[in-house]
Amino acid sequence: MDVAAALDRLAPRLSPTATGAVNVRRLSGGASLETWAFDLTDRTPLILRRRPEGAAMRETALPLASEAALIRAAAAAGSPAPSVVHVCTPEDSLGEAYVMRRLEGETLGRRIVRDETFAGVRPGLARRCGEVLARIHAAPTEDLPDLAISDARGELERYEAIYRQLDARRPILEAAFRWLEAIAPPPPERPVLVHGDFRNGNLMIHPEGGLVGVLDWELAHLGDPAEDLGWICVNSWRFGEWRRPAGGFGDYDELLDGYGGGISLDRVRFWQSLGSLKWGVMCLMMYQSFATGQDRSIERAMIGRRTSETEIDLVKLMETT
Repeated sequence: MDVAAALDRLAPRLSPTATGAVNVRRLSGGASLETWAFDLTDRTPLILRRRPEGAAMRETALPLASEAALIRAAAAAGSPAPSVVHVCTPEDSLGEAYVMRRLEGETLGRRIVRDETFAGVRPGLARRCGEVLARIHAAPTEDLPDLAISDARGELERYEAIYRQLDARRPILEAAFRWLEAIAPPPPERPVLVHGDFRNGNLMIHPEGGLVGVLDWELAHLGDPAEDLGWICVNSWRFGEWRRPAGGFGDYDELLDGYGGGISLDRVRFWQSLGSLKWGVMCLMMYQSFATGQDRSIERAMIGRRTSETEIDLVKLMETT
């Protein structure tokens, strides 16, 4: 498919003053989704997010039209989000896709937690993340696309089933499943909109404006608000700054203060622990895809090795939680 040509034809529908698309370039090459940056001739900066024809779709991933609707709902609730300008139709010849405004900032987690460029905004990021999550979780659910509902025990059961299918034998993961099963909290009284992948790496951070956009909504669902708060605290998303549990740039109390109360640290720590376990299983899945020849990219093999990192995290969590 000639994406650049399709975007050039689409341009006048994206902006009445545009005659075409220029500077079209692909930014990433995920297993199931592509991200393209481009500009209109009237200098409007845009992003195309698309699922190529025949690409594998994660079991829990949303259709991209639903993802676009969620971004709009989150923005209406006060969350920083890119503005969705167009959801593609078959006549656009781009497949399943949508177009949004391009934000300026950084998404690479290691740079965000270490580079001097972001030193001025890092002290307030954890609190800001709490504030943004509170707004996302307050979004009215009756107007959202049809979303799956999950809770702690359901997530545990789902990932243990995946783990068993992998035929892995990892004593620490085995112990973590039994430990989390014993302490799993009950479902929340009211399920809320959960981003599902709210972490350093899916947040657009500007060196002066701070958190300017929450990205990658394909795993959104209804569930426990503590899930999002716990996920950003998983050690894997701290990019080496392990002493700062909230994204590698802040502490638990800053995150929860920004959220405004109503959720205990114990509940957040449970979901953090479950997040480490889930990521460990995901790493095993990626290694298996490499080992079986399904995906021979070196990235899959390297991520597979990170299971051991989650096991170290889980041992520490089991000792201290």
